[in-house]
Amino acid sequence: MKFTRKSFLQVMGAGLLSATPLASQARPIRPAKAPLRLGLASYSLRKYSLDEVLTMCNRLGIKHLALKSMHLPLDTPDKEIAAIAKKVRDAGVQLYGAGVIYMKSAAEVENAFRYAAAAGMEVIIGVPNHDLLPLVEKQIKATNIKLAIHNHGPGDKLYPSPESIYEKVKNFDSRMGLCIDIGHTIRIGLDPVKNLRKYANRLYDVHLKDVNKAAAEGHSIELGRGVIDIPAVLKLLQRVKYQGIMGLEFEKDADDTLPGLAECVGYVRGALDA
Repeated sequence: MKFTRKSFLQVMGAGLLSATPLASQARPIRPAKAPLRLGLASYSLRKYSLDEVLTMCNRLGIKHLALKSMHLPLDTPDKEIAAIAKKVRDAGVQLYGAGVIYMKSAAEVENAFRYAAAAGMEVIIGVPNHDLLPLVEKQIKATNIKLAIHNHGPGDKLYPSPESIYEKVKNFDSRMGLCIDIGHTIRIGLDPVKNLRKYANRLYDVHLKDVNKAAAEGHSIELGRGVIDIPAVLKLLQRVKYQGIMGLEFEKDADDTLPGLAECVGYVRGALDA
């Protein structure tokens, strides 16, 4: 079922109108228990401190976080990484991953896995150079940390599409897979839903976003206002029993992110309920 923004609001509005005050008092409305887990790519809040990121996560009810290097620098010593990771988890947020982390040398590969291991992360969202993939596999086997390679769409010479990732990783350890960015996928002229389905067996992270145009010049916009069929994306992820996190990446309004980010979170939850 495909919802337009207008029809989605109409359906939700009709449900509210049909509920009597007595029924509302007798049966409080609670969030639906959805099998999909919504998280946040902290790059969305790149102009904010880590403390502000955690405050916003709790205000929005987001319990899964992948940190970008401005919130946890890649050269941070292990002891400090462990302390920051504890701070995140003490705030009630699961620090499940980090990224996007670029790896252009052997030293950067080794450091990325050191960094993730010190923080107790499950996955690195990364972009390793092609010639470094054997070393990446070695690090995956040593640490049991997954690598989800991120596609960046038009102009990306390494991994422009989900297919370009899969063709490079398919013969490596199965813990080396994809982070499909659905925004960049549609910007390169591909269907995000078809790509999520095709590569579901190696899908370890999703960057959930919407864009205003299915073209190279398309840019980030609030979920539901753009050209991506977000309900279809969610339905597909449920159908394939996706076990990872949907990392919301909202790149618009960097100086005043909370209103648009809150709208995105509300849209996802409303779509899942519907």
